[in-house]
Amino acid sequence: MSDRSVVLFAGGGTGGHLYPALALSDALRDLRPDIDVAFAGAQRGIEARVLPARGVEHFLLPVRGFARGVPIWKNLGVLPALLTSLVEVGEWVHRNRPAVVVVTGGYAGGPAGLVAAVTGIPLALQEQNAVPGATTRALSRWAAQVHVAYPEAREYLPPAGRAAARVTGNPIRPPRPIDPTDARRVLGLDPERPLVLVVGGSQGSAALNRAMLEAVEQMDGAPDYQLLWSTGPRHIGSIEAELERSGRSTRVHVTGYIDDMPSALAAADVAISRAGAMATSELLAWGVPAILVPLPTAAAGHQERNARALADAGCAIHVRESDLDGARLIEALNELFGDADRLEQMSGSALARAQPEAARDIARQIAELLPAARRAA
Repeated sequence: MSDRSVVLFAGGGTGGHLYPALALSDALRDLRPDIDVAFAGAQRGIEARVLPARGVEHFLLPVRGFARGVPIWKNLGVLPALLTSLVEVGEWVHRNRPAVVVVTGGYAGGPAGLVAAVTGIPLALQEQNAVPGATTRALSRWAAQVHVAYPEAREYLPPAGRAAARVTGNPIRPPRPIDPTDARRVLGLDPERPLVLVVGGSQGSAALNRAMLEAVEQMDGAPDYQLLWSTGPRHIGSIEAELERSGRSTRVHVTGYIDDMPSALAAADVAISRAGAMATSELLAWGVPAILVPLPTAAAGHQERNARALADAGCAIHVRESDLDGARLIEALNELFGDADRLEQMSGSALARAQPEAARDIARQIAELLPAARRAA
């Protein structure tokens, strides 16, 4: 690293923790081009693939999380890996002397946050979910700033963390003005027909796909909407075959993955989605009413809490996976498309809760922890 001020971003294990760190680092460098950034992640996390591909300064740690539902002996290596990671982070911090450490959650962020706390380096946290993860809850005792996406998250923090908490949203790409009709045309859809966007995450959802196959068979007599259904790359072949076998409707458009998600969000009147933190933040930013089906195996029940919070706020309908089938989805869609006032109210509630400029806003506040920019000689 150079003699410029350094900011260390730490977090990962999953994309839900890594991509906020990347978005924040970009926003912070836009504000303060005089800084250098580096990333700490886990050898087993998605960052082991993403960070080298992006060519950013980084180092990977052996830290790993506790595996749930397995014999205790399978977790015996967790503590030694944590201790080794603490030593490695400590050595990196001693060499590079970062001005600020930013932790975006996940087990990969723990060692860097602990070292910052012990050494007195200003620590900022960014929590994506309605219920903070264990890393955020533990580190918030020493954090100068705790940025939460959901106001509900504050009540789960210890007193010191609650005092440092501010509701700033999740760092996403801000929406840009796109006419819905034009967006549907760009996506090869009927420009005049209302759109239901179906997304089960980047890899798709087998449970959601099964329910959608059942729903498609029951669409006769339903309101005249169309479907843009992202099945996930692994599932597209089998879904295509099932649709051909059952007699494919011209109202159903399937794809393995949606590359142009801004156009899809602009085009959508309703979304059917999992309830991951970043996905729901994008739905809020675009004002899309949602039917949320949380992943029941998500760590600490995060998606369930996210869906419940948004349903309570009037932005979404919450459907548990145990209650999920085609009939339930058709019923929910019929309710929404049969009540234009409710759709408009849900969209307004989503926009009222959205934080589309979160990356810039959080970066601006993190910049307050940095030394003043050095003037050129």
